[in-house]
Amino acid sequence: MPTRRKVVVIGAGGHAKVVIDMLKSDPTVDLAGCTTKAPGTEVSGIPILGDDSVLQCLYEEGVRHAFVAIGDNRLREKLCRQTAEAGFEFVNAISPRAFIAESATLGSGIAVMAGAVIQADTHIGDYAIINTNASVDHECRIGTACHIAPGSTLSGNVTVGTGTLLGTGTKVIDGIRIGQWSVVGAGAAVVRDIPDHCTAVGVPARVVKQRS
Repeated sequence: MPTRRKVVVIGAGGHAKVVIDMLKSDPTVDLAGCTTKAPGTEVSGIPILGDDSVLQCLYEEGVRHAFVAIGDNRLREKLCRQTAEAGFEFVNAISPRAFIAESATLGSGIAVMAGAVIQADTHIGDYAIINTNASVDHECRIGTACHIAPGSTLSGNVTVGTGTLLGTGTKVIDGIRIGQWSVVGAGAAVVRDIPDHCTAVGVPARVVKQRS
């Protein structure tokens, strides 16, 4: 029998509900509960333990693993750093209905939803989300705290920088580089490189906002 790990889920919104369902299917995970500032007693059948101030007590009680189930990339990355500094290790939430190639490399604290495909020699960075029915083809590099939204399709050898969001249904041709902390709008078709810290939309995608 695999060793079971007690896990606290940080967050209790819609994204957390999907993550909790996936973690329930993992025979190595024993869900201790979740943290949130919102009122209530439970989320998706697991107890709400309080806000994030309870994490230290949980650690002292022997809960040593966590999953940060927050959809916002910047907030997720920040909370992951804080949770790691508090001593927690991260588990991955991977749907049994996802396909992940044997040669793919996965970071920690990542979510891979139902219907997602991760092909050969792809690297998925820590805290990334590969959402429902997203497809990441061979030799892609997905950076830390990225979100590849539902139905997005990435051809081979695509690089996506740290913290970037590819909106629902984004299409990216092979060999493209998308910079860090950028946003590509839903339904965009990316046929040329996208710089850091910008928003790009349309078919083909063009930069409509550049942030410093």
